[in-house]
Amino acid sequence: MDINSHSKTKLNIKDWAEEDRPREKMLLKGVSSLSDAELLGILIASGNKNETAVELAQRILHSVGNNLNSLGKVGIKDLIKNFNGIGEAKAITIVAALELGRRRKLAEATIQPQIRTSLDVFDLMHPVLADLPHEEVWVLLLNRANKVVKKLQVSKGGITGTVIDIRMIMKEALDSLATAMILCHNHPSGNTKPSFDDDTTTLKLKEAGKLMEISLLDHVIVCDQGYYSYQDNKRL
Repeated sequence: MDINSHSKTKLNIKDWAEEDRPREKMLLKGVSSLSDAELLGILIASGNKNETAVELAQRILHSVGNNLNSLGKVGIKDLIKNFNGIGEAKAITIVAALELGRRRKLAEATIQPQIRTSLDVFDLMHPVLADLPHEEVWVLLLNRANKVVKKLQVSKGGITGTVIDIRMIMKEALDSLATAMILCHNHPSGNTKPSFDDDTTTLKLKEAGKLMEISLLDHVIVCDQGYYSYQDNKRL
């Protein structure tokens, strides 16, 4: 027998050393010791005839540049179509886990923060807006200490734009006793540059706020990898 034949034989995860198996490694060393691929491998549970669950997970992650935010945009049908060994149940498990992670970020953000800079707005709204394939418009309503008293979705639209109701925003601001507000929306294209419609909406909301003595502090456009602030660019 070839002395090297065993080295060419593919090992299942069950054949790995116990401290290297994802589940056992989690128990021995804690969840933070696992790589993204190992965590995803636990969700997948089993691979295919050519790959272990972890190897399949590595290939899935590689397809999105090893970026979990990008993986969050991959749908169930695409996972099933593009990866041998991923059926409906596994695809649903992956998508559900990523959505749970997104909601955890949102839950952490419910401790109403104080907004000091545009980066504070980006950090607060990135988990809400970054993964969406369509545009959404939100308004942050603030008190005199610039703490967020309400986070309000005011519009949900298509890939290239959406329409907001200025009167509804002002009603919510008055009902919440807000003294200031910040407009936020996303660009699914990833281009942070404001559009003509963005400029028009900003001006309308700023003027409406003046009448009610509710200042528009900023309009922040959120994308995956960055953002645009009207205030930072001295356009308010």
